Amino acid sequence: MTLAHSHSPTLILALALACVVAVAGAERPRSRDLGLAPGVFPPGPLNAITDVAGVRVGHTTIVEGDAVRTGVTAILPHGGNLFQDKVAGAVFVGNAFGKLAGSTQVAELGTIETPIVLTNTLSVGTAIEAVVRHTITQAGNERVQSVNAVVGETNDGGLNDIRGLHVTRDHVIAAIRSAAAGAVAEGSVGAGTGTQCYGWKGGIGTSSRVLPARYGGYTLGVLVQTNFGGVLTMGGAPVGKELGRYSFAPPRTDKSDPTTTPDGSCMIVVATDAPLDARDLERLAARAIFGLARTGSSYSNGSGDFAVAFTTSPEMRTAFGESQPRRRAVLPPDGVSPLFQAALEATEEAVYNSLLRATPVTSRGRTVDALPIDKVTEILKKYGVVR
Repeated sequence: MTLAHSHSPTLILALALACVVAVAGAERPRSRDLGLAPGVFPPGPLNAITDVAGVRVGHTTIVEGDAVRTGVTAILPHGGNLFQDKVAGAVFVGNAFGKLAGSTQVAELGTIETPIVLTNTLSVGTAIEAVVRHTITQAGNERVQSVNAVVGETNDGGLNDIRGLHVTRDHVIAAIRSAAAGAVAEGSVGAGTGTQCYGWKGGIGTSSRVLPARYGGYTLGVLVQTNFGGVLTMGGAPVGKELGRYSFAPPRTDKSDPTTTPDGSCMIVVATDAPLDARDLERLAARAIFGLARTGSSYSNGSGDFAVAFTTSPEMRTAFGESQPRRRAVLPPDGVSPLFQAALEATEEAVYNSLLRATPVTSRGRTVDALPIDKVTEILKKYGVVR
């Protein structure tokens, strides 16, 4: 299917294609379908970032001709006017070889005032313009003259004609406007359409955790855009080594497998309903970055590894122009350790889901295969990870 770049039919086709990709991915399992359930805390009903009440996710998937394989994913902390009702947020940088627009103001003020948008490296500028336009045209924002758009990226140039600048303002706005609660499409969709991970097809993945009542009963969700390398490990099993596809592997003479580079990037978005301030949200975002290590990430020189964390807690929101002191309940630092554990677990599982749900993608005569489910299952059984 080919998508044009203008007018409402484009948006309809883009969204329709995202649905087609999601349906195709439905034939592939998620981590828990294989018996792989990282950690000790249970997931939410959807096992997705949208288990955090109010959070919405939208995708625009762009597939054109033989060379365009890219897209946009938008995460909305709530369905209202984010500029007028800002959420507490923070950023943690694992390795800064990447572009996370808006991160300096988030670090300075501790708030997020726009949707969080993910796309490809050379489309960050377009996405910023689109997020700004979306914001200033919202009712109530008629006098707004400064907008801090939060836009992250990974480089999908291996499968996508990234220099063609195929993502348009309409594509970004379509992802924002289509954002919804409920199940989240994963794999080769949205900003994950052209990404690669651990030598296989990567993409969008998500997972969540719900804390027991004794730890506050809070919900935490993670969404990842995976496009990085290393030595894939799943539940402790050396899957990458067993499959013979991993970064820094000895060169193969038969040329049967693609070169697996440790470079690339990973964007992580963490949502929670716990009343955390910006300082502890930054610490929470750090745990998401640390969670990549459980899956075998190399955090290489060429990998931009970023995490954005926010809370939907009304206690922690800031109204535009608010200047007077007010009382609010804030979870103290000694109460955040269970959330740290939840972030580690949900990040790990989200990465697995991004790989397991991804479908093969062909571009310019080259196909990046999806992780082979049957072989992965055998390896997990061999190492006693699943029965």
